[in-house]
Amino acid sequence: MRAVSILRALTPLGWLAAGAVVLALGFTLLGGLGFRWDPLNLQQKSLETARTQARDAAALANAQTNARRLETEGAAAQAQRVDHYQHTTTAAERATATAVAQARSADDADHPLEDRRADRLRGHDDELCRLAPDLAGCAGKAGLAGGGASAMRPGGPAG
Repeated sequence: MRAVSILRALTPLGWLAAGAVVLALGFTLLGGLGFRWDPLNLQQKSLETARTQARDAAALANAQTNARRLETEGAAAQAQRVDHYQHTTTAAERATATAVAQARSADDADHPLEDRRADRLRGHDDELCRLAPDLAGCAGKAGLAGGGASAMRPGGPAG
């Protein structure tokens, strides 16, 4: 059979199939050579969507990294504050225990408040204020009447 007799023998459906094969081979050949046919610009839209998603993912990762860094810094600062508080509390407890022991063992523990005893109590108060100056009653605290020291002396403004 010759090519002419094969073409005459094709039915309309055969011609349609042959045209589809020729078009498919043409698109495959042109696609292999680098030609693209995208009349709706779908490839560009999907590329832009992928870029936007990558940009959003990078921004989210950056925000997550910053959040973890801030959490770590906050935890370190809080641990430092807790250590400082614990140290201050321990020092205050030691100073108080020493003052209580001295007060109980003092020879004037059962007598009315005298100057020596008032000086000892004032020294303990000064030690506590040195350890924690923001305590109520310390000289650095605002709003004290007369500096706080004269209230312990007999015959002073408070007594």
